[in-house]
Amino acid sequence: MFINCHSYYSLRYGTLSIEKLVETAKVCGVTTLALTDINNSTGIIYFVKACRENGIRPVAGIEFRRDEKLLYIGLARNNEGFRELNEFLSVHTLNGLPLPNQAPEFENVAVIYPFSPTPHPPPQMGRGQGGGVLGVHPSFIRKLATINDKNILDCAVILAPVTFTNEKEYDLHCNLRAVDNNILLSRLRPEQLAAPGEKMIPEGEVRNLYKDYPQLIRNTEQLLGECSIDFDFSSHKNRKTFTGNSYDDKTLLEKLANDGLIYRYGKSNREAAKRVRHELEIIDKMGFSSYFLITWDIIRYSMSRGFYHVGRGSGANSIVAYCLKITDVDPIELDLYFERFINPKRTSPPDFDIDYSWKERDEVLDYIFKRYGHKHTALLGAMSTFKGNSIYRELGKVHGIPKGEMDDLLKYPEKEIHNNEVTRRISELGRMMVDFPNIRSIHAGGVLISDEPITCYTALDMPPKGFPTTQWDMYVAEDIGFEKLDILSQRGIGHIRETAEIVLGNRAVHVDVHRVQEFKKDEKIKHLLGVGETIGCFYVESPAMRGLLKKLQCDNYRSLVAASSIIRPGVARSGMMREYIYRFHHPGFKYLHPVMEEQLKETYGVMVYQEDVLKICHYFAGLDLADADVLRRAMSGKYRSKKELQRIIDKFFENCRNFGYPEEVTKEVWRQIESFAGYSFSKAHSASYAVESYQSLYLKAHYPLEFMTGVINNFGGFYSSWVYFNEARNCGATLHLPCINRGDYKTSITGTDIYVGFVHVANLESQVGKAISEERKANGEYLGLEDFIARTGTSLEQMIILIRIGALRFTGKSKAQLLWETHLILGKNAELPKSSTRIINRQSSIKNSIVNRKSEIINPVLFYTPPKTYELPSLKQNTVEDVYDEVELLGFPVKHTYFDLLETAFRGEIMAKEMIGSLGKKVRMLGQLVTIKYVRTVKKEWMHFGTFIDITGHFFDTVHFPDSAKNYPFRGDGIYLVLGKIVEEFGFPSMEVQKMAKMPLKKDPRAG
Repeated sequence: MFINCHSYYSLRYGTLSIEKLVETAKVCGVTTLALTDINNSTGIIYFVKACRENGIRPVAGIEFRRDEKLLYIGLARNNEGFRELNEFLSVHTLNGLPLPNQAPEFENVAVIYPFSPTPHPPPQMGRGQGGGVLGVHPSFIRKLATINDKNILDCAVILAPVTFTNEKEYDLHCNLRAVDNNILLSRLRPEQLAAPGEKMIPEGEVRNLYKDYPQLIRNTEQLLGECSIDFDFSSHKNRKTFTGNSYDDKTLLEKLANDGLIYRYGKSNREAAKRVRHELEIIDKMGFSSYFLITWDIIRYSMSRGFYHVGRGSGANSIVAYCLKITDVDPIELDLYFERFINPKRTSPPDFDIDYSWKERDEVLDYIFKRYGHKHTALLGAMSTFKGNSIYRELGKVHGIPKGEMDDLLKYPEKEIHNNEVTRRISELGRMMVDFPNIRSIHAGGVLISDEPITCYTALDMPPKGFPTTQWDMYVAEDIGFEKLDILSQRGIGHIRETAEIVLGNRAVHVDVHRVQEFKKDEKIKHLLGVGETIGCFYVESPAMRGLLKKLQCDNYRSLVAASSIIRPGVARSGMMREYIYRFHHPGFKYLHPVMEEQLKETYGVMVYQEDVLKICHYFAGLDLADADVLRRAMSGKYRSKKELQRIIDKFFENCRNFGYPEEVTKEVWRQIESFAGYSFSKAHSASYAVESYQSLYLKAHYPLEFMTGVINNFGGFYSSWVYFNEARNCGATLHLPCINRGDYKTSITGTDIYVGFVHVANLESQVGKAISEERKANGEYLGLEDFIARTGTSLEQMIILIRIGALRFTGKSKAQLLWETHLILGKNAELPKSSTRIINRQSSIKNSIVNRKSEIINPVLFYTPPKTYELPSLKQNTVEDVYDEVELLGFPVKHTYFDLLETAFRGEIMAKEMIGSLGKKVRMLGQLVTIKYVRTVKKEWMHFGTFIDITGHFFDTVHFPDSAKNYPFRGDGIYLVLGKIVEEFGFPSMEVQKMAKMPLKKDPRAG
């Protein structure tokens, strides 16, 4: 009887999870149930599965609405009808088209139009193919008696919508609608809400409501009887073949793998050849040949375009992937086992993670969609849910609570003033909303390539990325049998590729960054790792990572692989990172249990990788590989079933008790496993990161200036741009301000001279910055101010910015002189900036002696005529003013440093390089703040870790315990005087800060 049920996937409308909707239906004796969420089919896959488990026959549908108006409901008569519904909706979502008033003529879909007591029913009514039926809401039953044309009842059905189950959920629905419309609760209109009676009731009660119209009951039963939906949850849904048949896929993959085997290992490596054969057998047996070939095809295309990539994730366990150049991680070298990637016991399908430069990812995606077809390809969706304080802020808005009051409530909920009816109601509603779907979004990089059209499983959205995207997420994809391919983007690859291009342009040297095996033996790289000089290098540049590298005396690939994983928050927070370092320095430690020594000897008995969780769960706790893998995935936040997870946890402890382990040992092992939650890396993933780190390190070791230029131009590193400019200076670069005759839009390098790019200049329009170098390259260097203005047509406002940043200093004229001349050329009535009026006002007496000449801006002239010159009095240039100009327009000084702005001449009692020789001493140091890490202690107090740069440009680190952090807090960016004791941990020095003060700067003369 229920052909119009909403779940909470009717975003900010429905209140029922799929599970609750189905369970409620079962309690009410419902045997056939239709899910029809508003303008989406997100929940259908889960719905079918839940109905199966509860003995209910599922029907799939979609409720189509335009704005707040219900247009019609479509019920799929079969799976083909479900595809039709998804395709119809997708046409409109993908193209931004409004839904029509009337549904099209479907072949396998029943259309229900809402009955309204009007003289003219919707067109094409009738039970036949392509026709529609009328859905009669309970509130309109009495109106049926007034209908003159009784034949209408022959094509009418019961329309008893379900949106909630009780009054509290109706209240939640009202609040969700207010949130959706961004209005006060009191301003909701009736048409924006579901009727209060849209609750599920026993089928007998529904029949009783319509007892006077038995034909409606019969029609509804017949309609539901004609509809069905089912899915095969056991088969793979990805494209089944690459070549057109499975045998050809198998033979092609064998050829490519064997060709790659020779490329990677030579012709006589028996161990590698044996492993390739073993993997190929498993790949063929499990039907993944096409999956490998499609990934190879994408890599082949991107390499043909000259794109760099990094293959990572569990896929790096595969030697076949290594031979196909999908990854650059040698699984034999690191003892990576293929069964971590694909094994019959593994409960989830594998996936490859392929990283590209942020500049090139979209072109790769475009290739995938065009190569495999838009009907069969989609990006993977994601679901953003209501979480944390955002719930209460949304509810506070619709209840009219001012933002300030809401902030106070969230910060101090225990205050008596917050104990009132409104806040209690908001708290109750907030608890109900936790984890409700809020917005359909997009997965970071998941791509699906389906054998059947994607619309057989979902409707599609068109997010800002510009590619069709599924309406459900990776959990549903996995349930239905898809193996996603992750095509991701990152800035690290961008700076590697750009650096290679810069090296070619600056030194005429071709750099092959794929010679990773050679890089691992490079002495310069070993030195950089050992001393932690890794600023700009992928994944190893943060203060914590640089400190870890020093503490581990890291100088080899294996050590870096381990460091890439133990730096993760879970391992670090559990105390096992420190334990790992301790055991590295003290080999005589005692293992927690013999199994830990047997399985984790390489990592000193510390669980470092996801594989370690698998090993310990299997060999220590006796879990089978399937359960161990579920636990591993749950630790990574990739498993939803809390019930199944709890079963495995209970089994873990039960097995340990049966094995007779001491309880404290079991608890400690579990504590270490639990610390991995959401943060752990697979060993292959860490290895892939380490490969990219080595590529960065090679470039920094051998081409430091070009490397820093590449890092600067790709943005997105751990630090702000000024830190990378500082590092470039440390590496021997001479830094220059932007220059119209030497610089480019991006930062550029010539020899050892680095020119800051115009992209860094605040408020300079991008088209102006780009046009400067384009015009210069096309028609030669600029001869002077008038020539520049004439050739580029730059406006007065933009000229002022360029002059103030010193971009026209090649003219030999002061900023004040250039500003005067610019105003004379572009207009005497233009207002001067404050930074210039002080100088110009002092020289106002010369104004009448200058002929006001306004230059006409024209296209580049055939013959250059030197401009008239005017003699101006000498105008002084102020160094401090220049520094402030640089800070204002670039965010940092270039020709000078922040230290030049200090009122004091004091620069610190010791420098960063002298800390290791001052252990135990109480000293004062002066440093420019780089970054702060905030950490909450066990006692819920805040402490800080600071990173500074001293006058010499070198880094030093500070520790601010709770008392110091509270009494001497950070007060924004700037230079600080810090007083404290120099300490060290495993050879890494830092200062334990006792007092700290932000240093005053010289007054900005421009404000005077």
